[in-house]
Amino acid sequence: MNFFRGVMGGQPAGPQPSGADTIQKLCDRVASSTLLEDRRDAVRALKSLSKKYRMEVGTQAMDHLIHILQTDRSDSEILGYALDTLYNIICSDEEEEPDDSEDAAPVKSKGVAAPAEDAQRRQEDDIGAQFTEKFIQEADNVTLLLTLLEEFDFHVRWPGVKLLTALLKSQCAQVQGIILVSPMGVSRLMDLLADSREVIRNDGLLLLQQLTKGNAAIQKIVAFENAFERLLDIITEEGTSDGGIVVEDCLLLLLNLLKNNSSNQNFFKEGSYIQRMKPWFEVGDDNSGWSAQKVTNLHLMLQLVRVMVSPVNSPGATASCQKSMFQCGLLQQLCTILMATGVPADILTETINTVSEVIRGSQVNQDYFASVNAPSNPPRPAIVVLLMSMVNERQPFVLRCAVLYCFQCFLYKNQKGQGEIVATLLPSTIDANSISAGQLLCGGLFSADSLSNWCAAVALGHALQDNLTQKEQLLRVQLATSLGKPPVSLLQQCTNILSQGSKVQTRVGLLMLLCTWMSNCPIAVTHFLHNQENVPFLTAQISENLGEDERLVQGLCALLLGICIYYNDNSLENYTKEKLKQLIEKRIGKENFVEKLGFITKHELYSRAAQKPQPAFSTPEHMLFDHEFTKLVKELEGVITKAVHKSSEEDKKEEEVKKTLEQHDSIVTQYKELIREQDSQINELKEQVSLLSSQKDQMQSAITQQLSQIQQHKDQYNILKLKLGKDSGQSDGGQQVNGLQLEELTLLREELEELRRQHTLLNTQLTDKDKLISSLQKAEGVQSTEGSAAENTELLKEVESLRLQVQSQAAEITQLQRDRQELQSRTETTAAVGDGDGAKVSELENRLSAQISETHRLQEEVRTLTESRAQMEKELATSTSTTAILQAEKSKLQQDVTESKKEQDDLLMLLADQDQKILALKQRLKDLGETIEDEDDLDARDQFDEDEDDEEEDDEE
Repeated sequence: MNFFRGVMGGQPAGPQPSGADTIQKLCDRVASSTLLEDRRDAVRALKSLSKKYRMEVGTQAMDHLIHILQTDRSDSEILGYALDTLYNIICSDEEEEPDDSEDAAPVKSKGVAAPAEDAQRRQEDDIGAQFTEKFIQEADNVTLLLTLLEEFDFHVRWPGVKLLTALLKSQCAQVQGIILVSPMGVSRLMDLLADSREVIRNDGLLLLQQLTKGNAAIQKIVAFENAFERLLDIITEEGTSDGGIVVEDCLLLLLNLLKNNSSNQNFFKEGSYIQRMKPWFEVGDDNSGWSAQKVTNLHLMLQLVRVMVSPVNSPGATASCQKSMFQCGLLQQLCTILMATGVPADILTETINTVSEVIRGSQVNQDYFASVNAPSNPPRPAIVVLLMSMVNERQPFVLRCAVLYCFQCFLYKNQKGQGEIVATLLPSTIDANSISAGQLLCGGLFSADSLSNWCAAVALGHALQDNLTQKEQLLRVQLATSLGKPPVSLLQQCTNILSQGSKVQTRVGLLMLLCTWMSNCPIAVTHFLHNQENVPFLTAQISENLGEDERLVQGLCALLLGICIYYNDNSLENYTKEKLKQLIEKRIGKENFVEKLGFITKHELYSRAAQKPQPAFSTPEHMLFDHEFTKLVKELEGVITKAVHKSSEEDKKEEEVKKTLEQHDSIVTQYKELIREQDSQINELKEQVSLLSSQKDQMQSAITQQLSQIQQHKDQYNILKLKLGKDSGQSDGGQQVNGLQLEELTLLREELEELRRQHTLLNTQLTDKDKLISSLQKAEGVQSTEGSAAENTELLKEVESLRLQVQSQAAEITQLQRDRQELQSRTETTAAVGDGDGAKVSELENRLSAQISETHRLQEEVRTLTESRAQMEKELATSTSTTAILQAEKSKLQQDVTESKKEQDDLLMLLADQDQKILALKQRLKDLGETIEDEDDLDARDQFDEDEDDEEEDDEE
């Protein structure tokens, strides 16, 4: 500073060197000095002169300063001086300049000199831009600066951060491109947030704000460098909404990262960072005396919530964020602020806008908002309290706009909420002891304040948006105008106010309400046309030549009249489509009508309202268009123009086409029903097939188990035979053989009992199969699907399998008979070899006779079983032949059905061609002037002739 004062101080005697000469000498010293101290002093002097002689220092010393940054990396002091000098050259930071003069200019002089100051500031910015371009011409200079930021020394890092921030402010896009391609460039800058020195961390926040402006690629890199976690930690450490300007800087950086960046928004949501926003909005009971910084912080926090659920985001992402905000309690916290007392007006307004977008299109959030009550006595719904503010002309304009937006978002795609609002207007639900939303809307609709009229009309229009049921319900609303007079409908009252010639804003609101109400609602159109004064009023408004202010009203009247034509069901004879078009042609002219209709979209405020759903108007007089209404105009303008220009013949053709399409739709519906019935039948048959398949599997498993048991019995029998052969030569063989014979006969009886049970089971199963075959025979005449043939084939296979099983078991029974006979012969031989003891022989003979009688009984049972098996085989053969006959009949029926369908289709085509030819011939006869009688008249005449012939025959008899 001493050197600076010596150069820039007083004017001593003798010639003094100019600033340019001094700077040239200092640059020579920087370039030629070999001692580091000399170069350091010269750079320090350049830094002192760089603010006053900005152009000279930048022109002569920039290259030398860059060379210092490249070569003198070991000395942090000279690096700091060089970075500060470059910063002063590129950025004119007036805030850091000391104000030595105590005589401040008065306010008037500042006001007069403001244009000169602005010109000087622009000139300085141009100088900074020129030096920035010179610095970044070499991309290595920016890379060098990024390398210097890795130095931990405060005197290097802090000036480097400020210099890079100044470069980004001056030439943002170019510097962003260089940093983006620099290896680890963004990561080095993210390390600044972890610096323990707050001044560097805070300036690092400002640097990242500039770096992330308008560059989605850098925004993604910063986000994936864990920026959300670090920034939220800083906000928490600094005291959230009660924090200082550091919290504001963090919030501004978060807004840069999330706004219009779907990838970062999804990353923010998936990282559960929405849940960490809830503590930001905790407010106490006493909300008075908020500091300006707290208001700013909370305003930015609300904007951050709105960025996540903005209507311009993709619907899926918005719905996901809305769901998360409800689940974590953030919506509940916002509603608490909404109903709290003492909250500043601008925060309350922004909170209303935020709640609006959090609930917009989300049924769960809308239902919760409908349940919120204000802390009043008695409690009132939050919607009612907000509507009271909207229709109150003493409330701030921006607050009323916010309430209207909130009401619109509450009703957006919410048919349940629409029904609840309209229900408060119906006579059966009106409660005289409480104020309802419908009463407030009607009060605002017919109040003396034009802005209240417009807001109430738009709000009521949103209760009818895309909801035909509520449009018809609203026709039931009756209003009491004055004592002693009968009530009038809401529709009639709106048209009465229109005809009275109120303010433009009021008439525009009412016309928008009527257009929304009657669009796609023929019943409402009929009610409107039923009043004989409405159509003449509209035609008079459209045909007059009025001023610029009335053009919009004329365009809306043309739109309303066009809706009456397009959605007319011709139920009123005096106001059919054709007669209304003739009226337009006579009173207005088609071209003039279309021109007046185009006044709507040509209005300067139309395009502004069409951009986004939120009402954004600078003054109340500019509130003329609603966003949803602009969509309706865009949809109807073209079709109304076509409808007006259509001739009656085109209308008839269009109606004929509609009827044909309706008939076609009915035919398609019938075929769909037939296909559904066939599908159900097929499903039932499939279930039966699956049931039979399972039964078959069970039977096969049972047969397998029986076969294994039979094999076990055979093995046991063979073992007994071997034992009998060994003991036949012994003296007491008779008793042992007789004992063995008793055991073998016992086994034989058990096996026969088992075979008898199996036989009974098989008979039962065959009976079930016969019943199923009989049911299929009965169903064959009704059902002709391919699934039945497949089932019959399966049943035939199962019956054949059962027949084979019966034959197998009969063979086993025969084998057992042979074994028994062999055993009997062996027993007789053994008896002959006995020792002659009379008592024992007598006992053996008695036992043998008993065994023989038992054997005869078993033979009789075997014979009976054999006869039963033969009878079952006959029944099986009969079932098989019946099934084959049924299958042949089914095939024949299928072929007949196919041929019948083909003949029916041919006949339908022939009838359609014949109808077309008849219609063409009738049309030609009409064109030739012939009178054509309808088919009904001809049929009546033929019937009359036939009756006369019958009478004559009776007379003759």
